[in-house]
Amino acid sequence: MTLPDFQLDPRLVRRRAERAAAGYASVDTLAREISRRMGERLDYIRIEPRRILDLGCGPGADLVAFAERYPGVPRIAVDSAAAMLAQARGEEKGLLKRLMRFGKPADPDFICADANALPLARASVSLAWSNLMLQWLHDPLPALKEIHRVLEVGGVLMFSTFGPDTLKELRAALPPSNAEHLHRFIDMHDLGDALVGAGFSDPVMDMDMLTVTYTRLDDLFHDLRASGSTNAALNRPHGLVGKNHWAALRANYDQLRRDGRLPATVEVVYGHAWKAAPKVMEDGRAIVRFERKPG
Repeated sequence: MTLPDFQLDPRLVRRRAERAAAGYASVDTLAREISRRMGERLDYIRIEPRRILDLGCGPGADLVAFAERYPGVPRIAVDSAAAMLAQARGEEKGLLKRLMRFGKPADPDFICADANALPLARASVSLAWSNLMLQWLHDPLPALKEIHRVLEVGGVLMFSTFGPDTLKELRAALPPSNAEHLHRFIDMHDLGDALVGAGFSDPVMDMDMLTVTYTRLDDLFHDLRASGSTNAALNRPHGLVGKNHWAALRANYDQLRRDGRLPATVEVVYGHAWKAAPKVMEDGRAIVRFERKPG
């Protein structure tokens, strides 16, 4: 599933994540809140994982939560940005200090890899978790197929990503242009279709609409830059935009000010789905199971 006429530059996405890694924790309030809400959804899923994959782990805050939720369960931390993994290792050291009285948890395996080509064995994880990673793939289907491959039968994928109404105020305030000034995001229903296309069963999708407010538009831009979340479209403007463009953008956005604050909408899409037992073999032959009846 891809968006028409929209492509991301994966090398630019990775470079910006590398630059943002050291300061990411100062602007990750939204990511932490979304992770908390994902955790609430996980409370209702009956699973005792044997191994956990945190795909797009960033600086590692969710790894800490998994060590506390599932003590002793091996964790695999994967990110395409080596600097993010370095931050995650530091977060893990802080966790050890807090948990020392209860015994040392197993260290995660840290792997720098692309979500579309995971260096993991087939059926090697029970729970795949991905908090705010899929929006950095203009086509999530290859990554979803990889996740399905590395999950064991009965394993579950849980993820969050951004939906199309994210930053709708900024999109509406932009002056007309042929260039792609803002990242586009995939609809929740299309992501559900992609899950089925990747082989998952029983996908469940839902969403939240959150509103973050700012005193100044520059504060929104700061958070986007500091988190590595600026535009990485291939057809983004490659030169400086003119003063008239910025003046029009600011004037348009300021019309939305209420009680001295500027709103920024975030559509958060949540999903989870299971890996069911296959009905056909890889060569297309049907699988027929025989079970002995008791007695």
